[in-house]
Amino acid sequence: MLEQKKKNIHIISIGGSIMHDLAINLKKNGNNISGSDDVIYDPSKSKLKKNGILPKELGYYKKNISEHIDLVITGMHTKKNNIELKEAKEKGIPIQSYPEYVRTLSENKHRVVIAGSHGKTTVTSMIMHVLKYNNVQFDFLIGAKVKGFNNNIKISDSPLIIIEGDEYLTSPIDQAPKFLKYDHHLLLLNGIEWDHYNVYKSYKEYIKQFKSLVEMTPKGGEIIYFDKDDEVKRIIENYNNENTNTKPFSYENFKVNKNETVIFDDENKPIRLNIFGKHNMQNLAGAKIVCEQLGIKNKHFYKAIKSYKLPDKRLEKLHDGEFKIFKDFAHSPSKLNATINAVQSQYNNNLLVIYELHSSSSFDVNFLKNYKDTLLKSTFSIIYISENKKCNHLSEKILMECFNEKKLALIESKSHLIDIIKNSKFKSYNKLLMSSGNFDDLDFNILIK
Repeated sequence: MLEQKKKNIHIISIGGSIMHDLAINLKKNGNNISGSDDVIYDPSKSKLKKNGILPKELGYYKKNISEHIDLVITGMHTKKNNIELKEAKEKGIPIQSYPEYVRTLSENKHRVVIAGSHGKTTVTSMIMHVLKYNNVQFDFLIGAKVKGFNNNIKISDSPLIIIEGDEYLTSPIDQAPKFLKYDHHLLLLNGIEWDHYNVYKSYKEYIKQFKSLVEMTPKGGEIIYFDKDDEVKRIIENYNNENTNTKPFSYENFKVNKNETVIFDDENKPIRLNIFGKHNMQNLAGAKIVCEQLGIKNKHFYKAIKSYKLPDKRLEKLHDGEFKIFKDFAHSPSKLNATINAVQSQYNNNLLVIYELHSSSSFDVNFLKNYKDTLLKSTFSIIYISENKKCNHLSEKILMECFNEKKLALIESKSHLIDIIKNSKFKSYNKLLMSSGNFDDLDFNILIK
């Protein structure tokens, strides 16, 4: 159990994917936990109930913030004018975002932060898998469900913590990126591509956050960076601090053989993987160096990585028959392009791509132009926009121009989406569904049947 003074902690937006796990972890460490939210879905709801910390009523109320509260923790989902936040301020109760509180609890830990516009979750989960396989004790913070782990966060007495470092805003009252809150000792910086267009209004402003992250590296710290990304290389070259140990990585040596991806250990022996795609060979190469810096020998890394599987919603195979159906978490041009290329390289077949425009930046025509040529290896593409979004300014013609793709259809209703996917024309096609949303709660079993 984590040694700390037991506290009365109130968590605003307790139903979030990380927030509810943080609440459970803090309760297990002996704290008194209360929380609030305006909506809570499963699995958060069931887990909070099981641990006796599900709010009795939904909503935010002044009465939840009593003088007995020692600390209020809030997430990005909380509104700036939240009545509980205002009440905590008026009563002088300390307020921290969850990244700040994780940093507080990690004061005496070796802090490893995994950053970049894409690949963060995968690299973090690879490191977690290898450390667990090799019986290394560690804490972690990650934004997705990882196979072999019950929670998204663990804080204990371990001297090591692995953190997925997100560049999104810390909280409604703190506009700094989350990854600047952790004070890393070791930083992995993967590829950079303009993301969170709704927050960072220019590419220059977005890049500035990663420069700040690199410059935070302490004397004697380490930076592991993807050297095939020009922007990352520029940041590292301009940083050029002789007191920091920098190590580049590129791609793990691999080949595809009969729909199987194989890498090679230090003795050139083949190792069959459960994952595929060049972008995942990039992620794997970075994870290997991090593990090496943490004392894991290459032979132990390779032994562990054989059994690694991607986190939920990352190139998840829904159907593995005569044709394949994949679901993937994607919300950026490079991720869309990399995933399509991965599936086509692994399975040389006609491919139907269904991509949901979900994040707010996706509906800006200027940002959509960054998607040019990302669908080139798709046989046919569907761009899906939820019927709840009402995007009258986006037409099929505009999308064809932005994506530079004529074999494309715009679909704006779930029933129409199901009909076109089930069309006999696409019966023999592999299918790849990508979104950072959920296609209006589409039942994927309908497609599999």
